[in-house]
Amino acid sequence: MNNKVLITGGTGFIGKNVVNELINRGYEVHSLVYPPFAPEQKGLVQYEMNLLDFNTLDTFFKNHSFENLIHLAWYVGPKCHVHDLNLDWTIATLNLLKFFKESGGKKFLGAGTISEYEYKYGYLVEDQTPTDPQTLYGNSKNAIFNIAKVYCKQNNIEFKWPRIFNLYGPAEKPQRLMPSVINSCLKGEDVKVSDCLKFQDYLHVEDTARGIVDVFESDIQGAVNICSGKPVQLRTIVEKIAELTNFKGNILWGAIPAAFGDDLVAGNNEKLKSTGWKPKYDLDSGLVQTINWWRNNNV
Repeated sequence: MNNKVLITGGTGFIGKNVVNELINRGYEVHSLVYPPFAPEQKGLVQYEMNLLDFNTLDTFFKNHSFENLIHLAWYVGPKCHVHDLNLDWTIATLNLLKFFKESGGKKFLGAGTISEYEYKYGYLVEDQTPTDPQTLYGNSKNAIFNIAKVYCKQNNIEFKWPRIFNLYGPAEKPQRLMPSVINSCLKGEDVKVSDCLKFQDYLHVEDTARGIVDVFESDIQGAVNICSGKPVQLRTIVEKIAELTNFKGNILWGAIPAAFGDDLVAGNNEKLKSTGWKPKYDLDSGLVQTINWWRNNNV
């Protein structure tokens, strides 16, 4: 197997863990980065690149050839589920795939999302649960899935589409549920959350990254859920964090509106497990590791 991999999004929350996993497995990782760059390490080569600049990207592929591409980059800033930049990234992704094919590409892995599914079914299964997204982000990703799987098939490119579910871990955005609760607990502040009665499927970011690389190395093609397969009530997560941080203050249930409308959203992960993947962390050990990271890196 060719051990050289081109990656986009390699400096992001998921991407930096995927890069580390690839390097640990002996791959030579070539990363297209919109600065700032990641810290230098053996096995990592970085190139400055704006993926929305098609001329520069075209020039890059005319000067470099890769058989393997892992594409994780996307807009994840404010209002990412409704932002017009989803259209730009859809076009950029399809151009990236075309340039990759023209330069001799053999294997393409793109980052899918739980947001492609129709949530009302609750328990989500690849190739069975309908994909009828309710957001521009979800529709953009699902459109790429439908186009790319056909394009890859007609050009004899392996096509892999890990659908990433909810995740957590060190260095997550501080405003997200777990970091915000952890930091409030560590500071002894009131914890302001929604009613937290929904059930969702959470996976530690390192287990997510290993799942993505396991799918990349497997013979599986198409959509693969990257999830724990174990729905957990958000209230349980908040209470576990309070217990693990020895928090004695107030948890203000319902202080903020729920960000999510569906009572249950969880995934079947049998396809992922068929690769030999097993999670390193359960929720308790993952929270302990994440809390310790925030304790040592509090901002």
